[in-house]
Amino acid sequence: MRRDPIDSMLAPAFDSPAGATQRSWLVASVALAFALAWIVFGYWRTGAAMVGIWARSDTFAHGFLVAPISAWLIWRARASLLEVAPQPSWWVLLPLTAAGGGWLLGELGAVNAVSQFAFVAMLVLAVATVIGTRASRRIAFPLAFLFFAVPAGEFLMPQLMEWTADFTVMALRLTGIPVYREGQSFNIPSGNWSVVEACSGVRYLIASLVIGTLYAYLTYRSAMRRLIFIGFSIVVPVVANWARAYMIVMIGHLSGNKLAVGIDHLIYGWLFFGLVIMIMFWIGARWRDDTVVPVGPAPRVRSAPDPAASAGEFMLVAVMVAIVAMIWPLGQRLIERSDVASIPALSVPSSMGGWQAEEKALTTFQPHFLKAPAQLRDRWTRGDADVGLYIAYYRNQNFEQKLVSSDNVLVRNDDREWLRVAAGAQKLDVGGRPVTARMEEVRGPGGQRLVAWYWYWIDGKLTSSDALAKGYTALSRLVGRGDDSAVIVVYTLKGAPGEAEATLERFVREAGPSVEKMLADTRARR
Repeated sequence: MRRDPIDSMLAPAFDSPAGATQRSWLVASVALAFALAWIVFGYWRTGAAMVGIWARSDTFAHGFLVAPISAWLIWRARASLLEVAPQPSWWVLLPLTAAGGGWLLGELGAVNAVSQFAFVAMLVLAVATVIGTRASRRIAFPLAFLFFAVPAGEFLMPQLMEWTADFTVMALRLTGIPVYREGQSFNIPSGNWSVVEACSGVRYLIASLVIGTLYAYLTYRSAMRRLIFIGFSIVVPVVANWARAYMIVMIGHLSGNKLAVGIDHLIYGWLFFGLVIMIMFWIGARWRDDTVVPVGPAPRVRSAPDPAASAGEFMLVAVMVAIVAMIWPLGQRLIERSDVASIPALSVPSSMGGWQAEEKALTTFQPHFLKAPAQLRDRWTRGDADVGLYIAYYRNQNFEQKLVSSDNVLVRNDDREWLRVAAGAQKLDVGGRPVTARMEEVRGPGGQRLVAWYWYWIDGKLTSSDALAKGYTALSRLVGRGDDSAVIVVYTLKGAPGEAEATLERFVREAGPSVEKMLADTRARR
């Protein structure tokens, strides 16, 4: 059998069985470094976006530490790695291809988390492809730990805020303090309080999950004990945040609002969180496993090592990884070139289904949708009925200018004039097509109350789901129809019970087809 030329160059230094395995790892490491560097180069915008979020967000600042910790964990397991010879796993190219496709869908739908999870998955799968699944299993946790570098989790914020407000109000009432609540804001005799983003506890939750997962891996050998501790690292910060919010309100109440307000509000929160985490780790240490993984020098390789792949095979698989990885950025560039269109303009008719446009605005209320290329905020009347219509139309979307975003809401939590006091859902029929719209009730200046319904229009498809809206946008771009999307908001003043809902239902039924036609015409003028 003819020896690979690269093998021949390295053979004199590695003629023993142990040396052969070391030679294989040397060549595999070079091939893997090439594959990983190529992926980072091809997807540098995704990686740079992740680093940018780490730098500007305290919630995800831990991202800077994830890769170094993962590298240290791999180095710690080097003895176990040297017990097996690296052997490329060609079949892993299939999930690697799927991860690349996921990245493309995330880019087309402008979903940061999807693109970034797919990017990290490609790095992990590249490792498994080049060194093989058998060797990768020895470092499965360090590789999985890399996913904590993805700055994701803020989607939990609304639900965490709701739970925090629910618990705080319940605890205050059990304490004997009267509470009047509207949405995330509540009043007690000593003052007014609101549960805002910083009170959601999402920072505590993410920090606890990252630290708790690493602690569980290093402390326990039993998979069950690890999972139980990770579960506690999720539950404990959530419950602790509820207690923190209640205690801060109580401190402020009992001190006449001299304590636990301003910057010390946050300081008390982090001190309390640190104390809770220390107690959690102290309790967890009582059940630590006595058996530990050796981290000393690597043992001698057994006399009959696994057959190693040739240097040429390692380099070939690295090249294949690079080819598969580069397909998707090239595809994205082709799609971006084909679907760029002109700035949209909404042509508003003077009458829609018998409803007449009025010049004077219904209220000062305006939904908070940023950087929409085209917007309208009109007032429509028919008889005694009075409805506000708001449309934000998006085209040529990207990560900075997009329809579905955590920043795009009807009312911001820090809005000084308008406050969301209730939320729900409403089933509608828009031009013969059913859609479940989101419903929000808001309170504004002078005690005004509005009932608002809103839903998304994505290239003719209707939904109120953020996930479906993103999916429809990605699919539309993928088939070459562009990314034209809009949010439709209808609202009216709240009067007698059921009156506002009846007015909005009538407007949607009678004027809805005209609104649909206006959006379709705008889409046709790309």
